[in-house]
Amino acid sequence: MTREAFIKVLGAKGYPYEIEGDKIIVTHKYGVNLKSLDMIPAGVHFNNKEDLDLGSLISLPPRVEFNTEGNVYLNSLKELSADVRFNNGGILNLRALEVIPSGVQFNNGSTVYLYDLTSLPSGVVFKNGDDVYLNALIGGSFGDWNGNIEGIDSKRLLNFMISKGVFER
Repeated sequence: MTREAFIKVLGAKGYPYEIEGDKIIVTHKYGVNLKSLDMIPAGVHFNNKEDLDLGSLISLPPRVEFNTEGNVYLNSLKELSADVRFNNGGILNLRALEVIPSGVQFNNGSTVYLYDLTSLPSGVVFKNGDDVYLNALIGGSFGDWNGNIEGIDSKRLLNFMISKGVFER
Protein backbone atom coordinates (compact mmCIF):
# COMPACT_ATOMS: atom_id res chain seq x y z
CA MET A 1 0.00 0.00 0.00
CA THR A 2 1.31 3.44 -0.83
CA ARG A 3 1.60 6.21 1.73
CA GLU A 4 -0.95 8.21 -0.25
CA ALA A 5 -3.49 5.37 -0.25
CA PHE A 6 -3.02 4.85 3.51
CA ILE A 7 -3.48 8.57 4.20
CA LYS A 8 -6.65 8.48 2.13
CA VAL A 9 -8.01 5.60 4.26
CA LEU A 10 -7.17 7.52 7.46
CA GLY A 11 -8.98 10.58 6.12
CA ALA A 12 -12.04 8.59 5.06
CA LYS A 13 -12.32 7.08 8.55
CA GLY A 14 -11.71 10.41 10.29
CA TYR A 15 -8.48 9.32 11.99
CA PRO A 16 -6.12 12.26 12.54
CA TYR A 17 -2.44 11.85 11.68
CA GLU A 18 0.79 13.82 11.39
CA ILE A 19 3.61 13.56 8.89
CA GLU A 20 7.18 13.77 10.25
CA GLY A 21 9.74 13.10 7.54
CA ASP A 22 9.09 9.58 6.26
CA LYS A 23 6.77 8.72 9.20
CA ILE A 24 2.97 8.74 9.29
CA ILE A 25 1.90 9.11 12.93
CA VAL A 26 -1.70 8.14 13.72
CA THR A 27 -2.85 10.33 16.64
CA HIS A 28 -6.52 9.45 17.14
CA LYS A 29 -7.88 9.99 20.69
CA TYR A 30 -9.83 6.74 20.56
CA GLY A 31 -9.55 3.25 19.06
CA VAL A 32 -8.47 2.72 15.46
CA ASN A 33 -10.16 0.02 13.39
CA LEU A 34 -8.27 -0.76 10.20
CA LYS A 35 -9.22 -4.42 10.22
CA SER A 36 -10.08 -4.38 6.51
CA LEU A 37 -6.52 -3.46 5.45
CA ASP A 38 -4.27 -6.29 4.32
CA MET A 39 -1.18 -4.05 4.12
CA ILE A 40 0.15 -0.72 5.36
CA PRO A 41 3.14 1.34 4.22
CA ALA A 42 6.52 1.40 5.95
CA GLY A 43 7.12 3.97 8.67
CA VAL A 44 3.66 4.08 10.27
CA HIS A 45 3.57 4.88 14.00
CA PHE A 46 0.32 4.21 15.84
CA ASN A 47 0.04 6.64 18.77
CA ASN A 48 -3.72 6.40 19.27
CA LYS A 49 -5.17 6.34 22.78
CA GLU A 50 -7.16 3.10 22.72
CA ASP A 51 -7.17 -0.27 20.91
CA LEU A 52 -5.83 -0.83 17.41
CA ASP A 53 -7.26 -3.51 15.13
CA LEU A 54 -5.20 -4.52 12.09
CA GLY A 55 -6.63 -8.02 12.08
CA SER A 56 -6.24 -8.69 8.33
CA LEU A 57 -2.55 -7.82 7.92
CA ILE A 58 -0.39 -10.77 6.84
CA SER A 59 3.01 -9.02 7.16
CA LEU A 60 4.41 -5.79 8.59
CA PRO A 61 6.70 -3.51 6.61
CA PRO A 62 9.82 -1.94 8.17
CA ARG A 63 9.81 0.87 10.74
CA VAL A 64 6.32 0.30 12.18
CA GLU A 65 5.77 1.24 15.82
CA PHE A 66 2.88 0.49 18.14
CA ASN A 67 2.65 3.12 20.88
CA THR A 68 -1.08 2.85 21.57
CA GLU A 69 -2.40 2.94 25.11
CA GLY A 70 -4.64 -0.05 24.46
CA ASN A 71 -4.52 -3.51 22.91
CA VAL A 72 -3.11 -4.30 19.46
CA TYR A 73 -4.80 -6.97 17.34
CA LEU A 74 -2.70 -8.44 14.54
CA ASN A 75 -4.62 -11.72 14.40
CA SER A 76 -3.64 -12.74 10.83
CA LEU A 77 -0.02 -11.59 10.84
CA LYS A 78 2.36 -14.34 9.65
CA GLU A 79 5.68 -12.45 9.72
CA LEU A 80 7.17 -9.15 10.78
CA SER A 81 10.40 -7.21 10.39
CA ALA A 82 13.09 -7.05 13.08
CA ASP A 83 12.72 -3.31 13.55
CA VAL A 84 9.03 -3.36 14.58
CA ARG A 85 8.44 -1.82 18.02
CA PHE A 86 5.70 -2.98 20.38
CA ASN A 87 5.23 -0.34 23.10
CA ASN A 88 1.46 -0.55 23.48
CA GLY A 89 -0.17 -0.46 26.90
CA GLY A 90 -2.34 -3.56 26.61
CA ILE A 91 -2.26 -7.05 25.14
CA LEU A 92 -0.58 -7.93 21.87
CA ASN A 93 -2.38 -10.51 19.76
CA LEU A 94 -0.07 -12.19 17.25
CA ARG A 95 -1.90 -15.54 17.28
CA ALA A 96 -1.06 -16.53 13.69
CA LEU A 97 2.57 -15.35 13.67
CA GLU A 98 4.81 -18.11 12.28
CA VAL A 99 8.17 -16.35 11.89
CA ILE A 100 9.84 -13.91 14.24
CA PRO A 101 13.26 -12.43 13.50
CA SER A 102 16.01 -11.92 16.03
CA GLY A 103 15.98 -8.46 17.57
CA VAL A 104 12.25 -8.12 18.20
CA GLN A 105 11.49 -6.79 21.67
CA PHE A 106 8.10 -6.87 23.35
CA ASN A 107 7.56 -3.85 25.63
CA ASN A 108 3.78 -3.95 25.77
CA GLY A 109 1.94 -3.62 29.07
CA SER A 110 0.18 -6.97 29.16
CA THR A 111 0.01 -10.46 27.61
CA VAL A 112 1.61 -11.50 24.30
CA TYR A 113 -0.24 -14.19 22.32
CA LEU A 114 2.02 -16.20 19.98
CA TYR A 115 -0.06 -19.35 19.48
CA ASP A 116 1.34 -20.55 16.11
CA LEU A 117 5.00 -19.63 16.58
CA THR A 118 7.20 -22.74 16.37
CA SER A 119 10.62 -21.25 17.15
CA LEU A 120 12.12 -18.28 19.00
CA PRO A 121 15.53 -17.13 17.77
CA SER A 122 18.19 -15.69 20.05
CA GLY A 123 17.79 -11.94 20.36
CA VAL A 124 14.02 -11.93 20.92
CA VAL A 125 13.28 -10.29 24.28
CA PHE A 126 10.10 -10.20 26.35
CA LYS A 127 9.71 -7.16 28.62
CA ASN A 128 5.93 -7.18 28.50
CA GLY A 129 3.85 -6.67 31.62
CA ASP A 130 2.17 -10.07 31.81
CA ASP A 131 2.35 -13.61 30.44
CA VAL A 132 3.51 -15.00 27.08
CA TYR A 133 1.41 -17.64 25.33
CA LEU A 134 3.53 -20.05 23.27
CA ASN A 135 0.99 -22.76 22.49
CA ALA A 136 2.84 -24.41 19.56
CA LEU A 137 6.12 -24.44 21.52
CA ILE A 138 5.11 -25.43 25.05
CA GLY A 139 1.35 -26.00 24.91
CA GLY A 140 0.15 -22.84 26.69
CA SER A 141 1.39 -19.87 28.66
CA PHE A 142 4.99 -19.68 29.81
CA GLY A 143 3.87 -18.52 33.26
CA ASP A 144 2.03 -21.84 33.74
CA TRP A 145 4.75 -24.00 32.18
CA ASN A 146 5.82 -26.92 34.39
CA GLY A 147 9.50 -26.22 33.64
CA ASN A 148 9.47 -22.97 35.61
CA ILE A 149 11.73 -22.86 38.65
CA GLU A 150 10.28 -21.69 41.95
CA GLY A 151 11.75 -18.36 43.03
CA ILE A 152 12.90 -17.38 39.52
CA ASP A 153 10.84 -14.88 37.52
CA SER A 154 9.33 -16.81 34.60
CA LYS A 155 10.04 -14.04 32.09
CA ARG A 156 13.73 -13.92 33.11
CA LEU A 157 13.89 -17.68 32.62
CA LEU A 158 12.17 -17.41 29.23
CA ASN A 159 14.58 -14.68 28.04
CA PHE A 160 17.55 -16.72 29.28
CA MET A 161 16.33 -19.82 27.44
CA ILE A 162 15.80 -17.79 24.25
CA SER A 163 19.31 -16.29 24.52
CA LYS A 164 20.74 -19.84 24.75
CA GLY A 165 18.88 -20.96 21.61
CA VAL A 166 16.58 -23.44 23.36
CA PHE A 167 13.60 -22.60 21.09
CA GLU A 168 15.48 -22.32 17.77
CA ARG A 169 14.77 -24.84 15.03
